[in-house]
Amino acid sequence: MEHRACHCCGLIHRLPSLMPGQQAVCTRCGTGISVPGCRRVSASRTAAAAFAALVLFWPAILCPILQIEKLGHQQQSSILSGTVELLCHGNWLVGGIVLLFSVVLPLTKIMLLLELSLLEVLHRRHKALTLRIMEHVGKWSMMDVMLLAFLVMLVKLGNLVEFHLGPAVVAFIACVAMSMIASLTFDPHAIFEDS
Repeated sequence: MEHRACHCCGLIHRLPSLMPGQQAVCTRCGTGISVPGCRRVSASRTAAAAFAALVLFWPAILCPILQIEKLGHQQQSSILSGTVELLCHGNWLVGGIVLLFSVVLPLTKIMLLLELSLLEVLHRRHKALTLRIMEHVGKWSMMDVMLLAFLVMLVKLGNLVEFHLGPAVVAFIACVAMSMIASLTFDPHAIFEDS
């Protein structure tokens, strides 16, 4: 018998030997508990979603996300060019915050998920530190909050300014979804199992 903690609520369970195809379920919250030996399945799901998020991340921040028309003037901007524009106009605080929380930290989270699930460049003893960094960075990456801010802006300013969504919107939404799926499928217990 082996002891496993539920990754959702933290309740510790004593796991009996399971037959192939059986899954242990938390008695408190009903979440599936990973059993030893499922590392490859868990890692491949996380790696696939994280890789998809990484591929979608670049068009999401580099392609135009909005085209704004106000009083006959049109302007289109991507997330990265908008951030650079803020920095160039002396808005260091706002530009730095957008750059850090919407570009640097989400990219860092995606790369750390890839490292923990697929790449395994780091030595085994560094996995715990990498996991802690990834969990802390994940709390501060704000791509999903930025998506919500775009939607609120479209609703609030719809009568004053005419908005046209750019090609980056689809990539941005898909990147946020893939990043969330990678976080949800990630099993922290599996990274310490032998391959």
